[in-house]
Amino acid sequence: MVRAGLTAERLTRAAAELADELGFDQVTVSELARRFDVKVASLYSHLKNSQDLRTRIALFALEELADRVSAAVAGRAGKDALAAFADAYRDYAREHPGRYAATRFPLDPQTAAASAGVRHAQMTRAILRGYDLDEPDQTHAVRMLGSVFHGYVSLETGGSFSHTAVDPQESWSWVIDSLDLMLRTRTPG
Repeated sequence: MVRAGLTAERLTRAAAELADELGFDQVTVSELARRFDVKVASLYSHLKNSQDLRTRIALFALEELADRVSAAVAGRAGKDALAAFADAYRDYAREHPGRYAATRFPLDPQTAAASAGVRHAQMTRAILRGYDLDEPDQTHAVRMLGSVFHGYVSLETGGSFSHTAVDPQESWSWVIDSLDLMLRTRTPG
C-alpha cells in the first residue's frame, strides 16, 4: 500500500531540497526513502528509478529558475534586462546549488524539448533582440551568455574567487558591463 501523502510532486520537491543539502549527485531513491522514513520499494509506485528521480529534479529546477528569471526581466530591456537575467541566474545558483547542478543534467531530446529549458532559450533570445543581432550571431550570443554565466557561478560557488581581495560582485558587474558593451558594438560577420 502507498504511504498516505506521498506523491511524485512531494517526492520531487523533497529531492530538490536534498540536492541543495547534499549535492545533486548524492540524491538517490534510497536517500529519499530515508528522508521519509519509508522503504525504498514504497517510492517505486511514484518513481521509476534514480534516473527518473534526477530527471524530475532537473525539470523542477529548470521550471523554478525560468519562473525566477521571467519575473526578473519582465518590463526590462537592454542592459537592464541582461543584468536582471544574469543576477537571477547567479542568485539561484548560489541559493540552490544542488538544484542549479540539476539544470545541467542531460535530458533526452523529447524531454528537453518539453522542458522549461526552451523558455530559458526564448528569454535569452528576447533579451538579445534589444541588441539587434542577426543569425548566426544571435545563436553565438545565446551560447556565450550561457557559458559566461555558468562558468562564473560555477567558479564562484566552487570557491575559486575567495583567494583575492577583489570582491566577486565587483567582477560580476564588470562582466555584465563588458558583455553589454560587446553586444552593443558587435558588428555582423
